[in-house]
Formats: sequence, C-alpha cells, structure tokens
Amino acid sequence: MRNPDWCRDELVLAMAAYFRAGRKQLDATHKDVIALSSVLNRLGVHDGHKRGEQFRNPNGVAMKLGNFSAIDPNHSGVGLARGGKLEKAIWKEYASDVDRLYTTADAIQALGAPGVVREPIRGWDEEGEEEEFPEGRLLTRLHIARERNAQACRRKKQSVLKETGRLSCECCSFDFVKAYGDLGREFAECHHRTPLAELKEGTRTKLVDLSIVCSNCHRMLHRTGNVLSVEDLRLLVDARRKSGA
Repeated sequence: MRNPDWCRDELVLAMAAYFRAGRKQLDATHKDVIALSSVLNRLGVHDGHKRGEQFRNPNGVAMKLGNFSAIDPNHSGVGLARGGKLEKAIWKEYASDVDRLYTTADAIQALGAPGVVREPIRGWDEEGEEEEFPEGRLLTRLHIARERNAQACRRKKQSVLKETGRLSCECCSFDFVKAYGDLGREFAECHHRTPLAELKEGTRTKLVDLSIVCSNCHRMLHRTGNVLSVEDLRLLVDARRKSGA
C-alpha cells in the first residue's frame, strides 16, 4: 500500500527537525529522527486504513529531511530529491521566521504527545467551509472547535449585549438586527483570536479570546490563514470605505 502524501502538519514538524539539526540531514538511526517518526504515527492526521506498514518510519523521515536540504539555499551538500510543491511553500512561509516555525511545530507536536493516540480527522472539511490554515489540519480543527463551542459563544454574546446592547461586527460594524429586524436578533458569529500556534488542547476558551464578527468578515479572517487580526481587517475595511471603493 502506498502511504499518503505528507501534509502540512507533518512537513512543519520535519522542517523544524531539519533546522534544529543545524540545517543538515540526519540519518534514520538518529534519535531525533526516531522520535519524530513516533510523533507522526501518533498524530492521527491520516486514517489508519490509508497507512502502509512503513508509514512515516525513520527511513522515510530521514528522506524528508533530505528534501528540505535540497530546497535550502544555504545547504552546501546535495539534498535528496528536490522537494515537492508543498515543501517549497512551507519553506517560503517559515524559513525567514524560525521562531514561528518552532512555536508552530511545538503546538502540533503537543497534539501527538506520548500516550495520546488521536482519532483520525474524518470529514474535517466535509462542509467545504474549513480552509486549512498554514499551521496545518490539527491546529485548524482545534481553532474551529473553539469557535463552535456553543456555551462559550453564548456567554460572549450575552456579555457584549449587556455591555453595548447590540451585536455588531468588530471588523465592519454590520448589525444583523439593523439589517433583518427581529430575524437577526442575537445572531452573530464568534472568531477565536488566539494565534493557532499558541492553541493548546484542554484549555478553556475565555471571553477575551472571542470576537463578534459577521459571516463575511469571519470568512475573510479565515481566508487569510489567521494572518490578519480582527484589528487589521477593521483597518482594511475602514480604509476601503474612506477611499470610496
């Protein structure tokens, strides 16, 4: 059976391992390669029935580090193969921000901690609305789960209504009641503000972590892969309005 292609989560971990090794390839017997192989097998990012017997074994992990050495312009040796399109995209996103690379890799790795075998992600994008963020599927799924926490969202809405008397989008000021009357009463969406790389499973979502947004702005925030903050999008909307665009 052919093993599934490496996804973002796995490649971020591999790239972090490559940088932590001093931007050099490690062989299959190295302890860090063996440890990463174990983490990748625990993540549950691929369904079990799609995995072959050699799924993410140390040899495969070592070869993937070789792919990154082939992409690395500072690597003096010859890397293994040339690296695929996704490897190059991830290199471009993280090579100039190694601190973010390490933070993101640590957050992903925490989801594959020893003794924790995660359930595979089934239908995480079934509705066609979850676009995978640069940090990968697992942190994207955790982010979405926080936003869909009905109790936390209800508490946030009640708090904002008590304070301001209305639920207006923090990005564009759209108010569903003004637009739709009673039909839009107490309707709005909640966006989780915490950067994906700082998300931790098992922690409680605080009201300050959530922002009230309209459906359109929420989609735009997701479309940027969490690069734009609520405040950034607000400035963008204001600038467009002032320019008459």
